[in-house]
Amino acid sequence: MNTNIFRKYDIRGIAADDLTDEVVENIGQAYATKMIRELGQAGKVGVGRDARGSSDRLFDALSRGLNRAGVDVLDLGMVPTPLVYFAKFTREDLQGAIMITGSHNPANYNGFKMVFQGRPFFGADIQQLGEVAAAGEWEDGTGSVIDRPLIDAYVERLLEGLDGIDPASLADIRIDWDAGNGSAGPALEKLVARLPGEHHVLYAEVDGTFPNHHPDPTVEENLADLRALVAEKNLDFGVAFDGDGDRIGAIDGEGRVIWGDQLLMIYAEDLLQRSKGATIIADVKASRALFDHVAAHGGQPLMWKTGHSLIKSKMKETGSPLAGEMSGHVFFADEYYGYDDALYAGVRLIAAAARLGKSVTELRASMPPMINTPEMRFQVDESRKFAAIGEIAERIAASDAVADTTDGVRVTTDDGWWLLRASNTQDVLVARAESESEEGLARLVAQIDEQLAASGLERGPQAGH
Repeated sequence: MNTNIFRKYDIRGIAADDLTDEVVENIGQAYATKMIRELGQAGKVGVGRDARGSSDRLFDALSRGLNRAGVDVLDLGMVPTPLVYFAKFTREDLQGAIMITGSHNPANYNGFKMVFQGRPFFGADIQQLGEVAAAGEWEDGTGSVIDRPLIDAYVERLLEGLDGIDPASLADIRIDWDAGNGSAGPALEKLVARLPGEHHVLYAEVDGTFPNHHPDPTVEENLADLRALVAEKNLDFGVAFDGDGDRIGAIDGEGRVIWGDQLLMIYAEDLLQRSKGATIIADVKASRALFDHVAAHGGQPLMWKTGHSLIKSKMKETGSPLAGEMSGHVFFADEYYGYDDALYAGVRLIAAAARLGKSVTELRASMPPMINTPEMRFQVDESRKFAAIGEIAERIAASDAVADTTDGVRVTTDDGWWLLRASNTQDVLVARAESESEEGLARLVAQIDEQLAASGLERGPQAGH
């Protein structure tokens, strides 16, 4: 067993090499064992899967492992990840939930996102699961697989995101949606058939080879077809999803990208009309403009660590009704369950514009014109990545710089801010900077390079996710 598949937030690897039937069966039996030992009895786990060619095989192997320990499997089908979370939150007979997905990774990858009881399953949970799977110290029993699609109930719940808004006021709205051939496609088609207005759907056919474009909506080139159709038909805006439907991307009616932190600005402005003083959480890669915007509208901005499991945990701790990441994960605990659901975020974008009385294009146009680098990711030896960030933090602390060390080092200067952090899931450092001018941005990037050089490193070629 390749122990590197047990990551910080999920289990992930190359399907054919790392996730063999034997390995996956062992993972299933280990998860069931943990559940039985904590609950004192065998229960039931909801399992869904994405569109990848390996997902059906992994479902069969995982189910065998869960059954082998005496746990029953509720087969949710080929669905977006948030539907699996929805199952866990709405079905009292489920003690856990697992989504088989490679998310936005290349088509030869796959993996598992897990929920246990009512909490995120990450970090030490995943490492412990790997140890049990490797040791073979598990419970034995007999379970069954029950076919139980929940897509109609899920779509019905998504539509509640428009509660309180007069459908007649949305009759003229015109939107393009891009499912990217991912597992959100079937649910999206059912959703838009029920929404007011005019809707166009791209690539709803589920195809795990992703023949039209890679399903990562945070990469601008993947939004080209969405942008083209919005322009051709003069639509109001466009929404795109990643391969498993938990991350959202968007463009306005003029084709401008609405990045993750900018979407959060819209959601926050809407929410703070109804929930004054609410805490809004964003990760350390988010724009200063977002934190300023939240404060200006009477909210409490909170910068937190990158990682969907870490964000969810912080939301529970603080009682935050809304959080988001630059990567397009948006978490609504306001009138929803607190997890990241891109389809629900799409519905809430319609609702926010309606309640604010402005088009999405107007909302995007009103945002300050900050100049950002892309997220720069570059390879660093695993043994050096955290040590280097520690060295940089020490040097910054010894200077008169203003820094936040919530997750890596984020330094604020008169020019703006720069960030260096270590990825929790790969041997990669992540850098980002933001300014109000190109000259300021260049000075910030120079500071990043200066700090890296002082630790014997340099920004190398871009690394993938």
